[in-house]
This record gives sequence, C-alpha cells and structure tokens, in this order.
Amino acid sequence: MDERLQQFDEKMKKAYEYLLSDYQTIRAGRANPHVLDKIKVDYYGTPTPLQQVGNISVPEPRMLQIAPWEKTLIRAIEKAILASDLGITPNNDGSVIRLVFPELTEERRKDLVKDIKKKGEEAKVAVRNIRRDGNDTFKKLAKQDVSEDEIKELETQLQKLTDKYVKDVEKAVEEKSKEILTV
Repeated sequence: MDERLQQFDEKMKKAYEYLLSDYQTIRAGRANPHVLDKIKVDYYGTPTPLQQVGNISVPEPRMLQIAPWEKTLIRAIEKAILASDLGITPNNDGSVIRLVFPELTEERRKDLVKDIKKKGEEAKVAVRNIRRDGNDTFKKLAKQDVSEDEIKELETQLQKLTDKYVKDVEKAVEEKSKEILTV
C-alpha cells in the first residue's frame, strides 16, 4: 500500500476499532466483564480502572463477581459502580461484590439497537470524514508536481478503503443488533 494511503487506513481502522470497543461495553442481558471497562475507582485519591483493583469473574451467566485485592476498597468500588451509567445496584457480602444483570425487556432491547445503529452511523461519518481529509491532501499534491492520474489512483484506492470500512461497520452493527435482539 502507498505510504500516502497508509495514514488514512490507520485512522479508519482506529474509528472501526473504537466502535467495536464501544459495543463491548453495551450490556446484552448476559454478564460481560467488558461492561466494567470504563469504570474508574478512587484508589487512594487516584482514579484507577476497576480491573486493576480486583478480580472480575462470571460465576453465572447473568452475574459478575468482583473480588477486590484489598477489602477496604469495597465501598469505593460500590460507589464507582453506582456513579456509572451501568444501571445496576451492586450487592456486597463484605468480601466480594456481586452484580446481577436483569433480563432485558423488549422495549429496552429496541432502545439498545437504536443506540447501536446511532453509534454505527457516527463511525461511518468518521470514516467518510477521513476520506474527505485524504482527498483534500491528495488535491494538494497536484501543486507538488504529482500527475493527475496518480492523484486519481490515490483517490480511487482511498474510496476502496472507505467502502471496506463502511461495510465492516455495517456488519458490526448487524451482528451486535442481532445479539441484543436474541432472547
């Protein structure tokens, strides 16, 4: 691949990967430890990712269990979970915290699918913006004695990259929507 295209490919890939990581945090009725990825716990005055202050396990399909490395962190972990947009109340028995995920209602599933599609559209817009930036960059090459044919070829290759990533985003949206709607 032409090194002039490489940077735009990397940016499009990052937009796509961001969408996938965002989708991992969406709760689908089953317990998934990735829903806790964005939660930060106040660990001696420092916001620390939840995964770094305790062990997260999935003892049952709809339950997450968090065993903090230090028992004194239980209150801080509960506070961080309650402050997050997870919408689940933590239960603790003094040594571990349990998060029980309720079954999703049909209405909640439809709302989640709308959110998934919206995030997918945002990713496609990001990819298209990168294409626009690339085309602008290539047009500036004309002033640097690069032939019109070469610029057209770069623009064609960039369009192919754009189509590939848009198709990948649409596939990810479809798969995540199907996962959410499957009871």
